[in-house]
Amino acid sequence: MTDAPVRGAARDAPAGDLVPLSSATLAEVARRVPVPGYDRSRVTVGIVHLGVGGFHRAHQAVYLDDLMAADDSGDALGWGICGVGVLPSDRRMQRVMQEQDCLFTVVLKAPDGTWTPRVVGSMVEYLLAPDDPEVVIERMADPAVRIVSLTVTEGGYNLHAVTGEFDADNPQVRGDLEPGAVPATSFGLVVEALARRRTRGVPAFTVMSCDNIEGNGDVARRVFAAFAGLREASLGEWVREHVAFPNSMVDRITPATTDRDREEIALRFGTRDGWPVVCEPFAQWVLEDRFPLGRPAVDRVGVQIVPDVRPYELMKLRLLNAGHQALCYFAWLAGYRVVHEACQDPAFATFLLGYMEREATPTLEPVPGIDLADYRRTLIARFSNPEVQDTVARLCVGSSDRIPKFLLPVVRANLASGGEIRRSAAVVASWARYAEGVDEHGAGHEIVDQLADVLVPAARGQRDDPPAFLRNRQLFGDLIDDERFLAAYLDTLHSLRTRGALATVRDLAGS
Repeated sequence: MTDAPVRGAARDAPAGDLVPLSSATLAEVARRVPVPGYDRSRVTVGIVHLGVGGFHRAHQAVYLDDLMAADDSGDALGWGICGVGVLPSDRRMQRVMQEQDCLFTVVLKAPDGTWTPRVVGSMVEYLLAPDDPEVVIERMADPAVRIVSLTVTEGGYNLHAVTGEFDADNPQVRGDLEPGAVPATSFGLVVEALARRRTRGVPAFTVMSCDNIEGNGDVARRVFAAFAGLREASLGEWVREHVAFPNSMVDRITPATTDRDREEIALRFGTRDGWPVVCEPFAQWVLEDRFPLGRPAVDRVGVQIVPDVRPYELMKLRLLNAGHQALCYFAWLAGYRVVHEACQDPAFATFLLGYMEREATPTLEPVPGIDLADYRRTLIARFSNPEVQDTVARLCVGSSDRIPKFLLPVVRANLASGGEIRRSAAVVASWARYAEGVDEHGAGHEIVDQLADVLVPAARGQRDDPPAFLRNRQLFGDLIDDERFLAAYLDTLHSLRTRGALATVRDLAGS
């Protein structure tokens, strides 16, 4: 992807000189920030995206914006995005997107302090499902829509933590399955749209997951077909037979946008954006070519189209995503609050590299075209970027979704092969200590997790019963029964309790 770097443009512009971002002001904004060079009035919706957050806007939307800018034929303009908010909390995004005609600023933050802005125009519509689910369903049922893509987080697929199967007992799912229910979940919305297309003789759209889940397309197929089958057995079979679910691997570190980011963007560039996106310069998208109704030619703008995504996906999940988990709990307990400061600590960097090289990498398949040693070094450099200002707290959110998907597969693979597990077990122990909700100085912190009501009491119970946290077989399966894992876990938990996080990390880095 290409962007023109700008350092300090329009800095200290008076508030009255700020140009609010919208279609009407785009010519004025263009004097300050690069804007789409294509005619947005010609862009039509070909993709509906559920779960519009910072990552989608910094990743898929940017690739499509690049394609629209590069395609002289105009074919790319038929792949505009309709964003959909599924939760009531998405109302603020709806308001900002409506005010700005779905335009938004993406700023790449380089380690040397250069900020590279651009206005992205590939999204042309935004709908809030809780306000009018019928409009959302009919948009997806429109024959012009050929892809429905998803970034609904790891927890949005309603998977049982141990069995990996669709949880039919989820109250929201049960609500959507009631006769005559108005769909409220992503499952209900998507499956209703597919059902209408089947009834009308319209071919099924492709469902493209862009979430950090191993075999994300296969998982999407399993859960959407399961929901459809619970609604009507023949519909479940039709989804399995007629809907394509390509696998993908997506990568770009995208921290939450802060008020400070908004203020700094206004100062540097003289524009007012209600919800800009900030991210690192690095981006990667590896995509399985399985699109019966066609796809945008994103391979022209850097997307890797491959027959098998799995090697790339495992690399990213077990090195980057699990690496974030390896870092965050120890870092928080040691007093770090931003990721780059922790990763610039030699003990943390050495520990992370040790986990990646000696525990995660041996569980990976060969990755075509990738030098894994270089990839590991690049990850440390990305984590250390001081401009991104990624927070440790962000990485600690939703641990019960992340640890089982990112880290525990590494543990189980190495237990089976006789490989090293000391660092991985230590990461689980650091999560258990963090989940007590109190740091080493006695200060409390909130545990942001859907299972917080279960996790916190179990974590606090480990003071008297050290394995208490591991007894949750819904999360950990039979790991508590493995003597080698249990010994490494309890050793780290004791060290955290008696010596603290920093000393524990230094020991692990030296091992």
